[in-house]
Amino acid sequence: MALLDHYQQQLDQLKQTGNLRQFTANEQHGAYIEIAGRKMLNLSSNDYLGLAANTQLREEFLDQQPIQRRYFSSSSSRLLTGNFEEYEQFEANLSQAFLGRAALLFNSGYHMNIGILPALSDGKTLILADKLVHASMIDGIRLSSAKYVRYRHNDLQHLTQLLEKYHDDVDIERIIVVTESIFSMDGDETDLAALVQIKHGFDKVMLYVDEAHAIGVRGEQGLGCAEQYNVMADIDLLVGTFGKACASVGGYLMCDRIIRSYLINTMRPLIFSTALPPINIAWSDFIFKKVMAAKSERLHLHRISQDLQAAIVARGYSSPSTSQIIPIIVGASQTAVEKSQSVQQHGFYAMPVRPPTVPQHSARLRISLTSLIQSDDLERLVACL
Repeated sequence: MALLDHYQQQLDQLKQTGNLRQFTANEQHGAYIEIAGRKMLNLSSNDYLGLAANTQLREEFLDQQPIQRRYFSSSSSRLLTGNFEEYEQFEANLSQAFLGRAALLFNSGYHMNIGILPALSDGKTLILADKLVHASMIDGIRLSSAKYVRYRHNDLQHLTQLLEKYHDDVDIERIIVVTESIFSMDGDETDLAALVQIKHGFDKVMLYVDEAHAIGVRGEQGLGCAEQYNVMADIDLLVGTFGKACASVGGYLMCDRIIRSYLINTMRPLIFSTALPPINIAWSDFIFKKVMAAKSERLHLHRISQDLQAAIVARGYSSPSTSQIIPIIVGASQTAVEKSQSVQQHGFYAMPVRPPTVPQHSARLRISLTSLIQSDDLERLVACL
């Protein structure tokens, strides 16, 4: 037991500072979530278009799936026997949607981000990453053999200064700039058009953009900020996930066909992982078509996001958000926990986000809106705040 004392002490310290995390059992019903008998409006879901909650879509999909194609395991990596026709079909459909670029599927966004950067990097690679990129990208950078520097969040002038400093270094053959399009904690976004313009000024630069929180909700067809700002063809490594607006599981990369082939031969999480079950890939393919057609859901989500952003600022909170992710920054971790408990008592399930997920002294309630939420719901939330 003495060996466990260290860990118990760390847990006690987390509890004292309001940073202890625990799993919570729940049941979800459309826009609502039920926990310990309390039914609340779900403001913590990434089901941005409400597709995961739609039981009719599940019925429609299963009705289309013959029993002989309902494989619930791939039983292998794709390079052995796991490359079912569902994979080939979905990647072909993704390629068609993304202007003919090559598509490659992954088991999760985390698998994707910890695998691509190490595979593409060596000692002559420099990675320049936005200060607030997701933990999965940070882990991917750490696993690589590349040199890396973090630039100030969304500060493209600082990025340009770093590019000017390192671009002509003879020991650097390539520079990979890593960012998100919509950031998961602040809900703000990168100026992709400006970023692409900067890229074109430096021959060694490749862009790596994670669209996890933009796919489905931005662009005419929901293909993300890259579609919205017409820069899809200018981003070398365009990645995203299916576990949010796309109501499924897994990740994707859109890239040049040379990069795709190279990753199949070098990316360890891809080579050594059992592939996702074919039925999951078939569902992703099915639901992706629904996402592309969900224009009314995207418009509604955009409207309520703008309304809540304005209302939050009017209440005296700072909010950097320009998206459906709206943080209410309160500072101390314990304050965020107490604020979360307060809004839950009023029927709103909004979770506190605390360090180390966000920087010290920037704990917040993280409001994650979906198209299932109505304007009067948000009026009640603002009144509660």
